[in-house]
Amino acid sequence: MALTISSLSPSRGANRKSKRVGRGIGSGHSKTSTRGSKGQKSRSGTSIRPGFEGGQMPLHRRLPKRGFHNIFRKEYAIVNLKSLEGFEAGAKVNPEILQQKGIVRHPGDGIKILGVGEIQNPIHVQAHKISKSALEKIQKAGGTFEIIAR
Repeated sequence: MALTISSLSPSRGANRKSKRVGRGIGSGHSKTSTRGSKGQKSRSGTSIRPGFEGGQMPLHRRLPKRGFHNIFRKEYAIVNLKSLEGFEAGAKVNPEILQQKGIVRHPGDGIKILGVGEIQNPIHVQAHKISKSALEKIQKAGGTFEIIAR
């Protein structure tokens, strides 16, 4: 028999019928319909939010607040010079090209070039920020750097 999409079926025992509750005495799940007896969770329409402790002060409110979170923080995608080694001499390197080549996945608030590694070819780099060591190495190789606005 040929294997076709219409002949596919799940493995034996892989799919199980859902439990039907509240369908009479003979079903084995009648009366309280597997909810136990009494209490908030046995009622219909109930919902208890995550972290609720029955009126007791919840743990996330009992613990002291710690630290500081800067809502204005900028998250830069880091690119090291060793990642730019593969570009040929005179190549233009900008955020779009870095994304196309897969060097940067999510640029976030911008791209920062760091000086880890060496670079031999003179390339023209465009990014949002650069470290001093990276700038020196690019200029030493005969390349240029241009800051682009966000």
